[in-house]
Amino acid sequence: MFSLYSYYLLLLVLALNTSSNFGNMETEALLIWKASLLNHSPSLLPTWTISNSSSYFNTTTTPCTWFGISCNNARNVVKLNVSSLGLQEIGNLKSLVDLQLAINTLTGSIPASLGNLSDLTTLYLYDNQLSGSIPLEIGNLKSLVDLLLYTNTLTGSIPPSLGNLSDLTTLYLNENQLSGSIPPEIGNLKSLVDLELNNNILTGSIPASLGNLSNLTTLNLFENQLFGFIPPEIGNLQSLESLALFTNNLSGTIPASLGNLSDLTTLYLHKSQLSGSIPPEIGNLKSLEILALYTNTLTGSIPASLGNLSDLTTLYFYDNQLSGSIPPEIGNLKSLVDLEINTNNLSGTIPASLGELPNEIGSLSELDHLDISYNNLSGPVPKEVEKCSKLLYLNLGNNRFNGTIPTQIGDLISLNILLELSHNDLTGEMESLLSIDVSYNQLEGRIPTNKAFQNLSFDAFKNNKDLCGNVSGLQACDSSGTSKSNAMDKHKVVIIIILPLLGVIFLILASVGVFFIFYRKKMDVKEDQEEIQKDLFCVWNYDGSIVYEDIIEATENFSPRHCIGTGGYGSVYKAELSTGQVVAVKKLHPLEDCSGPGSKAFLEEISALSEVCHRNIVRLYGFCLHARHSFIISEYLERGNLSKVLSDIEEAVKLDWVRRVNIIKGVANAFSYLHHDCSPPIVHRDISSSNILLDLEYEARVSDFGTARLLKPDSSNWTELAGTYGYVAPELAYTMKVTEKCDMYSFGVLTLDVLIGKHPGELISSLTSSSSLTSQNVLLKDILDGCLSPPTLHASHELFIIAKLAFSCLDANPESRPTMKHVSQELSKATSHDLDVFHTITLGQLMHREI
Repeated sequence: MFSLYSYYLLLLVLALNTSSNFGNMETEALLIWKASLLNHSPSLLPTWTISNSSSYFNTTTTPCTWFGISCNNARNVVKLNVSSLGLQEIGNLKSLVDLQLAINTLTGSIPASLGNLSDLTTLYLYDNQLSGSIPLEIGNLKSLVDLLLYTNTLTGSIPPSLGNLSDLTTLYLNENQLSGSIPPEIGNLKSLVDLELNNNILTGSIPASLGNLSNLTTLNLFENQLFGFIPPEIGNLQSLESLALFTNNLSGTIPASLGNLSDLTTLYLHKSQLSGSIPPEIGNLKSLEILALYTNTLTGSIPASLGNLSDLTTLYFYDNQLSGSIPPEIGNLKSLVDLEINTNNLSGTIPASLGELPNEIGSLSELDHLDISYNNLSGPVPKEVEKCSKLLYLNLGNNRFNGTIPTQIGDLISLNILLELSHNDLTGEMESLLSIDVSYNQLEGRIPTNKAFQNLSFDAFKNNKDLCGNVSGLQACDSSGTSKSNAMDKHKVVIIIILPLLGVIFLILASVGVFFIFYRKKMDVKEDQEEIQKDLFCVWNYDGSIVYEDIIEATENFSPRHCIGTGGYGSVYKAELSTGQVVAVKKLHPLEDCSGPGSKAFLEEISALSEVCHRNIVRLYGFCLHARHSFIISEYLERGNLSKVLSDIEEAVKLDWVRRVNIIKGVANAFSYLHHDCSPPIVHRDISSSNILLDLEYEARVSDFGTARLLKPDSSNWTELAGTYGYVAPELAYTMKVTEKCDMYSFGVLTLDVLIGKHPGELISSLTSSSSLTSQNVLLKDILDGCLSPPTLHASHELFIIAKLAFSCLDANPESRPTMKHVSQELSKATSHDLDVFHTITLGQLMHREI
């Protein structure tokens, strides 16, 4: 529990009083409070006593020398620092100005006597375990400015007397179990700036009187059971920046008056029962960044006026009953990142501004999420979609698109979550697309053999014209790429002629084979008796001997001038081959016995690793195992390793939040592939920022598999301790057992490394120490790399999910860490449709998984 790791602070700031007996009154109040504590025992606060010879009217009896008490020069109590002590009798401290008891384990009810603190301006009781109702007497605190009671288990209704707090600017009652209706008297709080009543079980309608709160900037009523209409008076809140009413039972239409909220940046009205059309006045909200109206019963067309929302990054209209065509003005939304209008009754062609989906779709250069599935859209899929280079998710399924699938979709290098084209009327041949589902079209030809297609089932291809390939349920292809069933007749005669001839050839080969087996056995015995040094060398698609000499020449026999990095297992050199291709050559430290079993094991391992093929893994071209030179040849990445980029302030600034998020997602996808899609699975053993390389587009590649070990489920994993200091899982120090969970811990460290811009060793140490309150109270947003601007609202959604997963990977218990497949899947859907909580999350909450 978070509170077990925290210090408890009770800060009582008292107004100065110059009367002679005021200190005695304080003494009496504190002693009564001590006696009333729920956890009182004889040993509690032993210094809080007065001698028998003392008198309450003797100035020497002031409590300034008691434990936890601090006084000012007038000997009045200004600070009291204790822990877990209760609330009773605090109401007798009549001059109290500031009462902060937040983030403790306080239980019981809020005492009505707090209503006596007439000078109180701040009352913080949030993040406790307080129960019972909010006392009506709180309404007597006429000087109160901030009232924060959120995250408790308070019940009952909201007292109408709160409407008397005319100076109140902040009212947080969210995340409790409050019921009943919202009292109209809340509309009297003319100074109110933030009103958060969300995550309760409030019922009734939204009071029209809330429209009187002219200074209000935040109104959060989401996740309650409110019903009725949204009052048009909400449109009077000219200062409102965030309006969140989602997940209620609200009905009726969206008031056109909301178009008056010129400062509004986020509008969340989703998951209710709103009906009618979307008012065109929404197009007046020039500051709007997020518009979420999904999962209602909205009808009518999408207003063309939405094209005026130049700052809009997220548009969620899915799961409604919208009809008509998509207005071309949507193409004006240059900042748009997420567009989801699927599951409606939209019809017609995609407007030119989005692309027929024509050429103009390329104008949406920031778009990373496009979902227009389950509509009645028609027309061709445009080749210009390739200009949306940041697209991660593209779903055009269940429409009436026709024509061929443009080959340019294959150029969407960021597309790694979904490409959905199923249930359309597409024709033509399959090209090398990053496809997942192309069923229910009229496609023909050979299914590509690249990795994206290798694990797909028949369901992804069914109901097409004439697809063929190595998928169960499809016909095999002939040499021309057509299905064998169509080519069978023309091959019958050839088979009749060739079959007898094959029989003769088989007998000849069998005889030669028998001879070769006996000869080879004889040669093996001879080789065992001789010590012959041989080169084990292979470079795929090249002449090995030529490339060997080429590398020696290109590196000037591994001259230091070509060295671009050094690690524990060898040095890396940049080499430009005679063909002009630039490769990275990792020269390994000398092996003791290159011709013995060790070299054979290395050969088997590196050969297996050569089969690894993933967009986020450095491509392995070949290797050489020799007594003089042992090296691995791999893809060369222009920007070098992540550690180098993060440590260079100029380069780190270029690594903005979007790129950092994509790096983390790419690395997660790579390790999910290694752990779950390779057989046997591969554990890297040395995940660190030094082993993550970046290309010119800052796309991440996992490198350095020279230290990897292939795992077999039935074999022992005991090995020598390996890995980079600061990234190694703690259990390796005593178990010496390498598993996928070790990689998970290292991934957690790496993720924090990317978020804060430096190795998080000091942070992790402070969070796991015995006195970690200060670190655990730190907000997530405050540890982010300071060289970057604060993340956008969209990016903050993803950073929150990433940080949450990172801390789960750092769990001291290996079995409690998630799998890399789970992490990869969670990151792929990291975009949140709900209210942003990024700015309030603490590291302690992340570490203890309290969210």
